[in-house]
Amino acid sequence: MNSYTSKHMQRATSLVILFAIILGTVVPTFAQRRRRPVRRRAPVTRRATIPAPVYYTVASNTVIRVRINEQLSSKSARVGDRFSANVTEPVYASGGTEVIPVGSKVWGRVSSVSRAQRRKPGSISVSFNSVELPNGRSTPINGSLSSLQADDTNADNEGTVEGRKNDKRNAIFVGGGAAGGALIGAIAGGGKGAAIGAILGGALGTGARVYEKEQEADVKSGTEFGVILNRSVSLPAAR
Repeated sequence: MNSYTSKHMQRATSLVILFAIILGTVVPTFAQRRRRPVRRRAPVTRRATIPAPVYYTVASNTVIRVRINEQLSSKSARVGDRFSANVTEPVYASGGTEVIPVGSKVWGRVSSVSRAQRRKPGSISVSFNSVELPNGRSTPINGSLSSLQADDTNADNEGTVEGRKNDKRNAIFVGGGAAGGALIGAIAGGGKGAAIGAILGGALGTGARVYEKEQEADVKSGTEFGVILNRSVSLPAAR
């Protein structure tokens, strides 16, 4: 074998080895790319449809029994002051479904204040704008102060109290009574003028005593009274 043939064979052998090296590198990589596992999408889980809550209506003129949590005084109160009162008896819708359980809160604001003057006791007018259920749900209401005396309310067999007279919405806290406690006074109507008429505070433990002059209206924490609804309100069933 001459030198030319030997060199030719060595060159051919080198080419074969180089080709084998290239083939051994490229083919596995190509195969790895081809064999990459296909990602499968996770199955879509459909959420159960939550039914819309059913609402029940509490009629206007319904009186909610409450107990105030803060102290109010005509000497220090300001218009816009916010306060709360706990519901002491459950409230039922017209169909008998309980919608406002005991422990709910009714929120109110001071709407006007008159300081005590000579021959004129202090007075506080309030309004109520929302009810907060124990689960934290809040619903707007339009309510006014009301007495809880049996002569002025009508209780049904489910504990709900309904007002008989629209003038109950004009009730205010006025100064006077035992130990300086506040009485609830009603604004007289029927052409008698805007004077304080019947004293409705007997249910509050203050007696049916005519107010004394220069007495501030002091509504102590724990005082019980009614909140009469000026408009009907719809709420889901209490749970």
